[in-house]
Amino acid sequence: MKNVFLFFLTLLLSQSLNSQTLSKSVKRNKSISSERLSNIDTLLKAHLENNWLVGAVVLIVKNNQVVYHKGHGYANLVSKKPMNPDAIFRIMSQTKAITSFATMQLFEQGKLGLDQNISDFIPEFGNPQVLKTFNEKDSSFIAVPAKREITFRDLLTHTSGIDYAAIGSETMQAIYAKNKIPSGLGYFNEALLSKMKLLGKLPLLHHPGDQFTYGLNSDLLGCLIEIISGESLDSYFRNHIFEPLGMKDSYFNVPANKANRLATVYTEDSNQKIIAWSPTFRDIDPQYPLIQKTYFSGGAGLSSTAFDYAIFLQMLLNGGRYNNKQILGRRTVELMLSPQLENKIYGDDNFCLGFELTSQKTGNRIMKNEGSFSWGGYYGTSYWADPKEKLTCLIMTQQNPNSNGHDFQGKIMNIIYGSLK
Repeated sequence: MKNVFLFFLTLLLSQSLNSQTLSKSVKRNKSISSERLSNIDTLLKAHLENNWLVGAVVLIVKNNQVVYHKGHGYANLVSKKPMNPDAIFRIMSQTKAITSFATMQLFEQGKLGLDQNISDFIPEFGNPQVLKTFNEKDSSFIAVPAKREITFRDLLTHTSGIDYAAIGSETMQAIYAKNKIPSGLGYFNEALLSKMKLLGKLPLLHHPGDQFTYGLNSDLLGCLIEIISGESLDSYFRNHIFEPLGMKDSYFNVPANKANRLATVYTEDSNQKIIAWSPTFRDIDPQYPLIQKTYFSGGAGLSSTAFDYAIFLQMLLNGGRYNNKQILGRRTVELMLSPQLENKIYGDDNFCLGFELTSQKTGNRIMKNEGSFSWGGYYGTSYWADPKEKLTCLIMTQQNPNSNGHDFQGKIMNIIYGSLK
């Protein structure tokens, strides 16, 4: 009798542990229709045949179980190399959420405060200035004192007043270019801390907290993580996030033995015909994941797979727990996923500490439920997680722009929610 009890106890413990981790095996789930999900295949087949899309990976997790995980089309159009489900993508701005998560780990350890001034760690950000006038001829400017200093919360919500180099407003692009501030997109043989110190001496676009401006906030957070933790961002992610969760394909520097899994990056010519992204286009060499670097962009530097990123999202849906490890406290996750901005700052939706957050107003107009958190990446990757449905979805491409097939991600969303029972 004792042996029978131990057997069932072991079985229950095993099931409990397994329920916290994802299996790569696709299984049917009674709460979602596999037949209806096959409409994704039909949709993407049409986009591929019309030459609107080169390739994509779609992964869907429902109730902690992978219910759909397929590659469609090609990872390389010339060689006709199939897009495999384990293809590695340059996830660009999907890096930001992981950087935000690392910040929250340090926050709950008492190493920083959300409303603490970042100048406590990088003095160059003390006494910030706000842009008043700008001279287009020589990129000179006049600035006035900001109402207050930048806090960690400002960086996590993109309300610091820091803009983006290369892809931000024309005025701030010019100021950043003159001062050689990198965008974080691609490869840079620079020192992260020295560039962030230089950024601290430049004007802000607006007063901290006044507006949402998508900018170099996460690159700056990555630098602060390095200062506070004493580790490089690469090492910190690996030691405190990737290895504990079992994320085996997420890197700043993709190993040479995995180079053949990198999907090729595509763009369009003037006639909207798909062409390969050249090494000089927009000053981003698409081979950057294979170039060994030490400038780790917390805003755009990572490469990963759909499955690896699904693990990260599933951990958040699990309240910070995955692989039998609690890597962020349950309440800290709740805070991280709580709305932080007023509508006048962000619009119909909201922003939490690292993600866009679907509002009730938006949730009444589209399939995603209120409280879903999401973002995407410059090269055509996107994701969302829906706590109400216990649903995680990733749509991964390497194509920017996608003028002819721009609506396919929204259509896939509609198919997924239409498949729920």
